[in-house]
Amino acid sequence: MIRALLAALALMMAAPVWADDSMPPAPWAYRQLPDPAQEAKAKALMETLRCLVCQSQSIADSDASIAGDMRSQVRERIAAGEDPEAIRAWLIQRYGDYVSYEPRVSAATWPLFAAPLLLVALAAFLLRKRFTSGTETEA
Repeated sequence: MIRALLAALALMMAAPVWADDSMPPAPWAYRQLPDPAQEAKAKALMETLRCLVCQSQSIADSDASIAGDMRSQVRERIAAGEDPEAIRAWLIQRYGDYVSYEPRVSAATWPLFAAPLLLVALAAFLLRKRFTSGTETEA
């Protein structure tokens, strides 16, 4: 029984070794577009999209293979004449809201935007009561 558990543990620890990324990078992952205006549009869009692996880097800065694939898709679509906002919408639909550094207000995210405002309003109300009650007792 113990040998079987140790063998299973050894196989689980060896799994990352088998996860070799042997696929070549996407065609436009590390190459710029020939048109400087299109490349500027692509670069501006890539800087607003989050790498799903690194999470603290944009796809423009990340070396993760998924970021390279996303850069390639952005450049291919920009070269085809697609609008950057349409590309952003497609990536959000494909990967979820988390991929964008510019979150949208939706039914699922509005509490995240409203909670800080409510906390500031509550703090102001409590502090106002505290300061006004302190001046009334002195008079």
